[in-house]
Amino acid sequence: MSINQETIKHIAKLSRLSLTDHEIVLFSKQLTDVFTYIDTLNEVNTDGVEETSQVTGLINITGEDVVQTIDAQTREKLLQQFPSRDNDVLRVQKVLGDQ
Repeated sequence: MSINQETIKHIAKLSRLSLTDHEIVLFSKQLTDVFTYIDTLNEVNTDGVEETSQVTGLINITGEDVVQTIDAQTREKLLQQFPSRDNDVLRVQKVLGDQ
């Protein structure tokens, strides 16, 4: 499957991406390579092969949230050390951009 430059421009427009001419040529080739590889994989006989989502055997391990109480004096010391706060609300810097 070949992904032409017009398709890349269309995808970029839908995604609101600004691409240079070099990027358009590069992504056209890269996506063509990806879809060619997928076509190759589609030719593999997978009859009798069980579907898997991961093969490492790892699982998510989570612990229970535990609330630890502290005395009022320690709590106030901690709050006073925080650089930006509004009463008991601690303000932190923005993690995600404005995009």
